[in-house]
Amino acid sequence: MEKLCCQMNNGERTSRVKEKQDLPVVIIGAGPVGLAAAAHLSHYNQSFLLVEAGTGVGANIKTWGHIRLFSPWRYNIDKAAWRLLDEEGWREPDLDSLPTGHEIITRYLHPLSETKVINPYLLLNTKVVSISRDSQDKMKTADREQRPFVVYVEQEGEMNVLHARAVIDATGTWGNPNPANSDGVWLSGEHNISNSVFYGMPDILGQEKMRYTNKHVAVIGSGHSAINALLELAAQKELYPETSITWLIRKTRVEDTYGGEEKDALAARGELGSRIHRLVDHGIIEVKTDFKIQQMNQMEDGKVEIKGLYQGHTTVLPVFDEVIVNTGNRPDLSLLRELRTQIDSATESVGALAPLIDPNIHSCGTVRPHGEKELRQPEKNFYIVGAKSYGRAPTFLMATGYEQVRSVVAYLAGDLKTAEKVELDLPETGVCSINLVRESSCGTNSGCN
Repeated sequence: MEKLCCQMNNGERTSRVKEKQDLPVVIIGAGPVGLAAAAHLSHYNQSFLLVEAGTGVGANIKTWGHIRLFSPWRYNIDKAAWRLLDEEGWREPDLDSLPTGHEIITRYLHPLSETKVINPYLLLNTKVVSISRDSQDKMKTADREQRPFVVYVEQEGEMNVLHARAVIDATGTWGNPNPANSDGVWLSGEHNISNSVFYGMPDILGQEKMRYTNKHVAVIGSGHSAINALLELAAQKELYPETSITWLIRKTRVEDTYGGEEKDALAARGELGSRIHRLVDHGIIEVKTDFKIQQMNQMEDGKVEIKGLYQGHTTVLPVFDEVIVNTGNRPDLSLLRELRTQIDSATESVGALAPLIDPNIHSCGTVRPHGEKELRQPEKNFYIVGAKSYGRAPTFLMATGYEQVRSVVAYLAGDLKTAEKVELDLPETGVCSINLVRESSCGTNSGCN
């Protein structure tokens, strides 16, 4: 593919202010929301470049591809993307079935990226390192809005520059995890034990099977990602009884992690809570509530020691062979350093969204629909969308991201009436994810029946 950018030679490049209307919109991140933005821009015949650091689309999803979503296909496909795919003879999946992450990539994102209106403008293996205004740093105000954006990217070891009339940051937060430390601070001890710690959702019953077989494993976190890991470890324990599972949560009541169970309007999510409830009740999983981690260190034998406050008392837990950390993720704001942004100081979300997505109030289905107006930044024509727009809040929905980019793109295309509309349809209790562990994983040995 021909390079669609201007290479920097000997540190020199033109500072001429380009006619912005002739420049593309640069979308950063070729996940579901970034690809949806491309589809909507195509609908308006707006030029764009879609930039992805990975070797393929949906690179972040690939890391949890074995996980099955709570939401059926109908909530995971963007409408503009759907139209593009239909035009090229796409066979839609069963809209009421629950896809895995791998299926999202292979049956939706990859075919979408191959469409004739998107593929020529997709730049893979292209990492964005910074964004600014042409010949102006953050401090300069004069003529700022008239100058194009400059997007610095690394391609095959070279630093290149893309010019843009607008930038849509859809890079998400996955792959930039919070530490296990309850204070939210990365300490050297935790950095130094990366070989024994997994941040995210390992494929315990698949590629990572031997890593956790007959090991003492600590799982840190109380969300759905942690519960998925616990269910897979319980299935592993059925086959390998010496596998030992300890669940460390900051909540004072483990019951608060079970959710609505059989009362949940999303049956798959309710099933998740019911399964983990039974495992805890039957002692398959040891739970330590009100445990606030202060430090993790690697011992001489390679095992991990965890220190913290356990129900108010300083405690050192017996060493673990492996640790799985699911304490959420945070946005990487470093590439936005030279842009004028409004980021909430607590959630690290887009400022206007903070009161809408407070995780102490909102579940993943109760956040009000929002669009360009709420996502608008002080830096005109720069938008943060998708999971990154929610910062550290864990309530983001894929369908919410689709609504965001529909509104933002309509605004950039001058269709202000459409940009102001709200067109979001969600199940009442929201959409998260589930790992449908095979039925045999809850047999008589585990006490799940």
